[in-house]
Amino acid sequence: MAHFQWRRTRVAVLLGMVTALGACGEDIVYRDAPDYESPPVAAANFLGYSNEQTKRTVCGNCHVGKQADWQATAHAGAWHSLESSGASQASCEGCHSVSSNGNVVAEANVGYVSTKHSRYEDVQCESCHGPGLTHVVNPDLPGNRPFASIAVSATPTNGCGECHSGTHNPFAEQWAGSRHANPPGSRGDPTRSCAACHEAKGALKAWGINTAFIESTSSESHAITCAVCHDPHDATNPKQLRFPVDDPNLETNLCMKCHYRRAAPEVTSSAGPHSPQGPLLLGEAGWFPPNFQFPPKSLVGSHGTDRNPKLCATCHLNRYEINDPATGAFTFRATGHSFQPIPCVDAQGIPTGAEECAITEQSFRACTDGCHLTENAARTALISSRLDIERLVDDLEAMIAQIPASEFSTTDNRISTAEGSRFNAELAKQRGSPIHNPFLVRALLIASMDQIELDYGIASVRAADPPQPRRAPR
Repeated sequence: MAHFQWRRTRVAVLLGMVTALGACGEDIVYRDAPDYESPPVAAANFLGYSNEQTKRTVCGNCHVGKQADWQATAHAGAWHSLESSGASQASCEGCHSVSSNGNVVAEANVGYVSTKHSRYEDVQCESCHGPGLTHVVNPDLPGNRPFASIAVSATPTNGCGECHSGTHNPFAEQWAGSRHANPPGSRGDPTRSCAACHEAKGALKAWGINTAFIESTSSESHAITCAVCHDPHDATNPKQLRFPVDDPNLETNLCMKCHYRRAAPEVTSSAGPHSPQGPLLLGEAGWFPPNFQFPPKSLVGSHGTDRNPKLCATCHLNRYEINDPATGAFTFRATGHSFQPIPCVDAQGIPTGAEECAITEQSFRACTDGCHLTENAARTALISSRLDIERLVDDLEAMIAQIPASEFSTTDNRISTAEGSRFNAELAKQRGSPIHNPFLVRALLIASMDQIELDYGIASVRAADPPQPRRAPR
């Protein structure tokens, strides 16, 4: 039985500090440490539980706040979920217990895998932070703090992807082909303003999250990894998300914290829209011409209302299973972590990861979850919306081309009708605009054309459209 104690003098000093400060900034309790059983040699310095019945980890004896948070997560019940699944196999155990998975450890057989001891059941602190014995014995030793990693790495293997991968849970594989893993633009310099949405450390910093991790002091950049959106300790939001996805607020909705950037024209810039999806979905995006008769938020589709409570996540986290039509056997599970709402799929319906394909080769399964009756109905609605908006954009751009160049200025301290109309045309050409809010987009395009005619005397090309056939009377 190994046992260690803080010296009484140190305890007295710490108690005095706590009394003076009123509260401790960290969730660490300093006290005489409880007994814990020395780990087996084969465990390779992994400690596991100090009390298996109460799920008190050795780490949690001091880090009481993190212990309480962790106990509310699915990780704390990982072993039970495996045992009760009816499909428990030895090959599954390493991901449902403390092992080398999830942390940078060279040895494969450590923790539960090497000992089969119940103290290592469940995905505990050390699953991500690595073996804790050295830290527990001497927590003040410089550099002796077992930080977790936010990387999703194959060399060396570590991070969430070591377990959240494979045929049944290909989160890492689908993420690796997504734009979160390969964000457009440069993320080479984590100090640039773009890093707030294009780089992992930059995003966490922008969101006020100051948790320490292995990469904290590194200049190396990382894509938007699992730990950016998911909090490993906190289960306040479903799926341990750092912020809710069902909150229609640009400041607090997880997706919209990045997908809300330039949604309206700027006086000093000629740049077009940049990541305006959140405001567009909620009916706030675009340049509202003086003649526009609808106030912000009044034009929204069902995608941006209470009928779609999860908002962006409903379509962009498209999860479903595919079974063999002949045998009914499981074939593939789509996790939605490609973040493609209508992904390109093969003949079996398995996402290919391709960015472009014929619309008939795209899956609209996410659209049938309580909204559209069939995939074909959703596909038809999108085709119709795209055609309508494309024609209006062509008409508007034809009018914009006739406006004098002097109306496009970044130094006159105003948004001219020409500039606002051009912004609306660019907004309408955004890939998701015909889905996110076709009603607002159409209204903005038509109002822009009417305003151009009013301000510049340029006749609307819509007036020259051939008459549309009328439905024959019944």
